Amino acid sequence: MATSSAPAAGHRATWTLTTQRLLLRPVRTGDVPAVTRLWTDPTVRHHLGGPVADQVVRIRQRRIVGAPGVHAVVRASDRALLGLVTLEPGARDGETEVSYQFLPEHWGHGYAREAVAAAVERALEGTPSVVAVTQEANDRSRRLLEGIGMTHAASFEEFDAHQVLYRKRA
Repeated sequence: MATSSAPAAGHRATWTLTTQRLLLRPVRTGDVPAVTRLWTDPTVRHHLGGPVADQVVRIRQRRIVGAPGVHAVVRASDRALLGLVTLEPGARDGETEVSYQFLPEHWGHGYAREAVAAAVERALEGTPSVVAVTQEANDRSRRLLEGIGMTHAASFEEFDAHQVLYRKRA
């Protein structure tokens, strides 16, 4: 069961959310090195257009701490940063979009599924639907989205790759 603190999910305000094993909270200064790894790790970025350029990383590093809608996912037992989950209201044709990335050493433990499911449910408290986009070739991400009850809604080409859009309605 997830517990959360306000404000309403439909706003780009920052909130915290606790699940059985995880805490989703605003990004802190101490998180920046791990978050930088998310942007630069070739494995993490394989289906996300590749590692982010150094100049863009430096800009993101200055903006990520406390950024609205961006949540660090930390393991409750040891406070290790596992990844990020972002909710962006109105991002895609007026719908809230969820996106996520996790460090490879934390893949395969159900952390991403737990965090994304909780964030989507939280968002659905304040918006009629949530969408997610992933590359068609990203089987792990597609299984995660389907596993949390999102359904395939569209296929298209974007960023020179076949993409799929998933949706979950309140």
